[in-house]
Amino acid sequence: MSDIIPIDSSDPVALAMAVGGAMFGRDTASQSMGLTIIDIGPGYATLTMTVRPDMLNGLLTCHGGFMFALADSAFAFACNSRNEATVAAGCNIEYLRPVMVGTLLTATAVERSLAGRSGVYDVTLTDPEGVVVALFRGKSARVKGDVLNAPNL
Repeated sequence: MSDIIPIDSSDPVALAMAVGGAMFGRDTASQSMGLTIIDIGPGYATLTMTVRPDMLNGLLTCHGGFMFALADSAFAFACNSRNEATVAAGCNIEYLRPVMVGTLLTATAVERSLAGRSGVYDVTLTDPEGVVVALFRGKSARVKGDVLNAPNL
């Protein structure tokens, strides 16, 4: 029996959803932070995370590392959404507002450019009122293989 997963590439949204499901199933880091995929499609993804007490820093606000990880995960789901294995080549984040425990953060990743093997993605982190709390930019690099059929990249 083959481990190859059949892909219907004629429906890019269905493909993105299949890729997102496969990635999330293997992504124990995102699972451990309680991330949820809200929406995914070609070149975009929206994820949420509720800030838990174990995610607070010494000033009792959400540790920037958790905010970065949420944004980075949204970036990863967006840039892999076409089933072409893609990794981060570089990224940065600007923290704009503190985030308190219990806050539901939403990370929305949007593809800004895709040329050859490189892409640029912007991720906006917002609170439940829609206030922007952080801005993230990721640069991607496509590598060999695809997400659905190459779990051991």
